[in-house]
Amino acid sequence: MNIVVLMGRLTRDPEVRYSTGENQLAIARYTLAVDRRFRRDGEQTADFISCVAFGRAAEFAEKYLRQGVRITVSGRIQTGSYTNRDGNKVYTTEVVVDNQEFAESKAASDAARAQAGPRSDMPRQNAPRYQDAPHTAPAAQDAPDDGFMNIPEGIDEELPFI
Repeated sequence: MNIVVLMGRLTRDPEVRYSTGENQLAIARYTLAVDRRFRRDGEQTADFISCVAFGRAAEFAEKYLRQGVRITVSGRIQTGSYTNRDGNKVYTTEVVVDNQEFAESKAASDAARAQAGPRSDMPRQNAPRYQDAPHTAPAAQDAPDDGFMNIPEGIDEELPFI
């Protein structure tokens, strides 16, 4: 069984391209810095994992994911190879994303982004706290910004897991 689950921070904004042809498909590529469990000589080490998302997952990445944001990704490992311009064979390994979710509150994400440094070329965008944002109602104005959204009364019929 080929299943992988990762949690890490994006090392840069996702790179998104669209396929050509009649039915255009979004393809997003990004790299996750995933902390290792154990430290070497007191230093924290990380693995840098290449990820690729297709279709709606790629559009989600383009719209909401930014450098420094901590996410959880599940998918499968895919290996491949190609011959580069010098005639050398290059082997690749990447995670094909099936699902991606935010792994921290918006406040923690903003703090991590501030620590990584400002990006003047990217406008700041407010991201939803979950993937299916269009099916939810907006949070109350007086609610505290604790990273969670208040679910209004009477929405039970729209939730698929009740």
